Amino acid sequence: MSVECYPITVLPHVSQLYRDYLVMGDGTETPVRAWYASGESGGPFAGGWMKSPVSVLDSSRLAEELLRQNREFGASPEAIANIEKLRAGARAVVTGQQVVLFGGPLLTLLKAATAISRAREATRITGVEHVPIFWMATEDHDLAEVDQATLLTKTNVEVLKAGLRVPLPVSVGNIELNAQTAPLLEQAIERATELLEFAPVADWIREAYLAKGATLQSAFGQLIARVFAAQGLVVVNAASREFHAMGASTLRYAIEHADLLRRSLLDRTEELVKHGYHAQVLVSETSSLLFLLDEMTGERLALRPVSDVSEAEERWRAGAHVFSREALLEILERTPERLSPNALLRPVFQDTVLPTAAYIGGPAEIAYFAQSAILYQKILGRVTPVLPRLSATLIEPAIAAVMEKDEVQVPDAMTTPSELAQRLGARAMPIPLKRKLAAVGNALETELDALTEYLQGIDASLGTAAETSGSKMRYQMDRLRRMAATYGLQKEASLSKHAAAITLNVFPDGHPQERLLAGVWFLARYGEGLIDRLVQVANNQCPGHVIVRL
Repeated sequence: MSVECYPITVLPHVSQLYRDYLVMGDGTETPVRAWYASGESGGPFAGGWMKSPVSVLDSSRLAEELLRQNREFGASPEAIANIEKLRAGARAVVTGQQVVLFGGPLLTLLKAATAISRAREATRITGVEHVPIFWMATEDHDLAEVDQATLLTKTNVEVLKAGLRVPLPVSVGNIELNAQTAPLLEQAIERATELLEFAPVADWIREAYLAKGATLQSAFGQLIARVFAAQGLVVVNAASREFHAMGASTLRYAIEHADLLRRSLLDRTEELVKHGYHAQVLVSETSSLLFLLDEMTGERLALRPVSDVSEAEERWRAGAHVFSREALLEILERTPERLSPNALLRPVFQDTVLPTAAYIGGPAEIAYFAQSAILYQKILGRVTPVLPRLSATLIEPAIAAVMEKDEVQVPDAMTTPSELAQRLGARAMPIPLKRKLAAVGNALETELDALTEYLQGIDASLGTAAETSGSKMRYQMDRLRRMAATYGLQKEASLSKHAAAITLNVFPDGHPQERLLAGVWFLARYGEGLIDRLVQVANNQCPGHVIVRL
């Protein structure tokens, strides 16, 4: 297995905020440094996060709830041992993900592998035990986002769905997997088993998702616990009543100081915009940090402040219902599980419950932290360091061989099959033809530049006409190059097949592999040893995107 480190800019649609976050330890002056705890200690790769303060918790109460949940997930002895370390005062390295069908995309494995790697590193360097924890985002209500798993066929991507359906937007984690709520589930599992070539992980999927009484959270938790059994990953269902009771102080603060927190977030938005960034989560005068589960229907409703009332008469609206501050606090006291945080408050709530030394996040989550930092400071009086997850593209041997034969680097492959095929066709052109095209192109540029400059000296309108005509000539020259490349491609028909195979594996359906292809696809082909490989790769701490040749 070989590993190559590329700048993160090889991936499309990476925000400027995340790019600047990655390099803030290089000595460059940047406002980003003030928005992240790791910026104060040399950047996300410096290791200063290991000295960060953590919350003082009732570790015994936390351990008991973790034991209860993880035994339900079929936890390994290694995971149980890690929970006992937390009881004894260990610190946590936390990551998390939505409970996406069949374990979600490859980035789920990359997040967990990074948390395991950083926990081991911190334990070794500090002598203080650090435990990897996976926080399942079971309270989200975006059903379409979790009802999909993408696998590869020989020629295409195939999206499998369970057909999840519920009458109202409820928290996805508690959705039961049965013929009414997931009518396509068994069919999706059968197809996944075929595409995974009946590998052991296909049996794990079947056992988790077809278990009697299975829900999205129980199935996802059981699968992840099994995949990372040897590494002792501790899995958390964030929606439980006990966790909400332990994190109630943060939820209470969000109710009692809603206006203060909203104004602070609006100020941070202005600060982000002033420095050329944008707010990752939109905050307005009517925004809230909380959701409320309807007592009768279970629907997850945004809690929004009612305008035009004094602070003393503060009211909140959730759907058709209106609540006073006292009523919300009473709900929090009696049924804390009914109140849940939004994307900005979630990490603060999480770190109220867990002794988090660092959180492992992807580009979007880390961008959120520039805003969440305000909430950390107001509520907890500290900001948890956030570290980047391993970002990687895995190259299988057969694809690596084709790429080597056609001299294709991974950044070249992050395009469409037709565009890559055109490039390969251009390379396949005879040398004399390439030279003639290059000579004509160079001569055209030289003569056009000279003519345009001369005509501009005579008359501005003549110069403008020359520029317009020159653009047309350049277009026709480019068209001639493309025609020649297509001719070469037609003579080398195998190049089109090569381009299709490369892009399908490296940039499937126009997306980075880690964001689309299910992690179980790679587990089926490379077994449980793949996890140790990913943990090892995460140790390298590439400040960008890693190419892993399997």
